[in-house]
Amino acid sequence: MAMSFGRSFSLLRVSNNVKYSLNHFCKIVVKGTDTQVTHTGQKFEEGDSRMVRFINTEKQVNPHFAIDLINSVPPKMVKERVTSCDGGGGALGHPKVYINLDQSGPKACGYCGLRFELDHHH
Repeated sequence: MAMSFGRSFSLLRVSNNVKYSLNHFCKIVVKGTDTQVTHTGQKFEEGDSRMVRFINTEKQVNPHFAIDLINSVPPKMVKERVTSCDGGGGALGHPKVYINLDQSGPKACGYCGLRFELDHHH
């Protein structure tokens, strides 16, 4: 399969080996294997055509995944069996949703992931 990007750049894919050439004057070499795993679980192997994005710069992966940051916030204790969450309200929030807390344990908001738990003071 050959793809042409302008007149000077052609991408040739031969049996899972990706070769790049610029009019046979210069070759682009893909850097070594990618060791950082992204929040979606992506991990590229050496020779993968998707690693071309990281030729000029290093791949930057944020080590603070959103799910870990949300889980670091303790569940909010509420006294009612049904509570609502609007994500902080205003323009930065999300539509108001109602969360049923009849079952034991914390329940998470489907939009923002904040957790709510029924405070049992009997």
